[in-house]
Amino acid sequence: MRTVGLVVEYNPLHNGHVYHFTEAKKQTKAEAAIIVMSGYFLQRGEPAIAGKWARTEMALRMGADLVLEIPFAYAAQNAEQFAFGATATLDATGIVDTLCFGSESGQIERIQKLASLLTDEPDVFRTVFARELARGVSYPTAYGRAAAQLLGDADAQKDTSEPNNILGLNYCLALRRLGSSIIPATITRQKAGYHDTEMTDTRIASATALRKHLLESGSLMTIEPYVPSSTLAVLANEQSSGRFPVTWDAFFPHVQHTLLTQTPEELALLHEMTEGLEHRLLAALPHAATFHELMESLKTKRYTWTRLQRLLLYSMLHVTRDQMKQATAEGPSYIRVLGFSDTGRELLRQMKKTARVPILTRVPKEKHPLLALDIRAASVYALAYPTELRLREMQREYWQTPIML
Repeated sequence: MRTVGLVVEYNPLHNGHVYHFTEAKKQTKAEAAIIVMSGYFLQRGEPAIAGKWARTEMALRMGADLVLEIPFAYAAQNAEQFAFGATATLDATGIVDTLCFGSESGQIERIQKLASLLTDEPDVFRTVFARELARGVSYPTAYGRAAAQLLGDADAQKDTSEPNNILGLNYCLALRRLGSSIIPATITRQKAGYHDTEMTDTRIASATALRKHLLESGSLMTIEPYVPSSTLAVLANEQSSGRFPVTWDAFFPHVQHTLLTQTPEELALLHEMTEGLEHRLLAALPHAATFHELMESLKTKRYTWTRLQRLLLYSMLHVTRDQMKQATAEGPSYIRVLGFSDTGRELLRQMKKTARVPILTRVPKEKHPLLALDIRAASVYALAYPTELRLREMQREYWQTPIML
């Protein structure tokens, strides 16, 4: 059965995602689609607006056959680590033929050419990259300038500065480093840019714009034209149950508590806490009444919103460098199944013969460090729910079985 893999967050699933899903199956001539999806916290370091089980249901109702989880240790990381964790999970199934991602360029040959040159990060690339970082520019900008100089092509900077292009490049790099047989393909992103905050089309808007307008209005009807009816139904159910919407504001007291009860020396041990950022955090905390105020006081050209969000997430979950290193030492060490269709059930039967790591449908008694971080993240996410839901939701990883449609 020809199978395409897609890496997603679906925060929430909207019409643009439906277009990507439909075109991916069409262009790759796939009979089945495997989704590998972030869990409760996302690549940019923010909590998902709806939990992973709700987003799994959205994916299945759209037509996905099998939904797998990107382990937290990869899902809430920089583009390189995120892409590696997602790609390695798809590769480990042993049944994925193609990986199809959205991109701003829509030029797979160009992305693959750049990946072939960057696989081993030549000296000229590393030198320029380090120089640009030392000048205080952001990671994506430094990466783009280094790539442009390596290729002798100014357009390469654009190829590596747009969000989906960056991820696409890193998917291709990961496939090369894994020695994977999966073939990459791309579809041009349509009508709405990743960071667009306004709705300029009548049917397609970015997830960023949808979240903004939904939170400002407090009404699901705000996004009705831009999402499938099945997504709206799932979100309505989550809202009535008290599990939606979830934002960073719900976690701000926990961030304050973490920072107030840790010494600078303890904070310095956290993953990605470098260059004395712990002192910057502690100095800013007494002057911030909200999460947004704290972020605004911390953000600079060098320390982007995304990097700082991830850092605050690691502090709230108390994820140290050593813990992250131990968890990711061997790459994804299991395949976590979140949901499947009838066709997905057949894919799982095939995977029992082809998968290179264990397939998990329940949390085992013996937990790998990678899985232990997943469970910690799930428990902390439940703190955003109403008091009467928290205890049960904190234990959900142990009782929830994969969703079957």
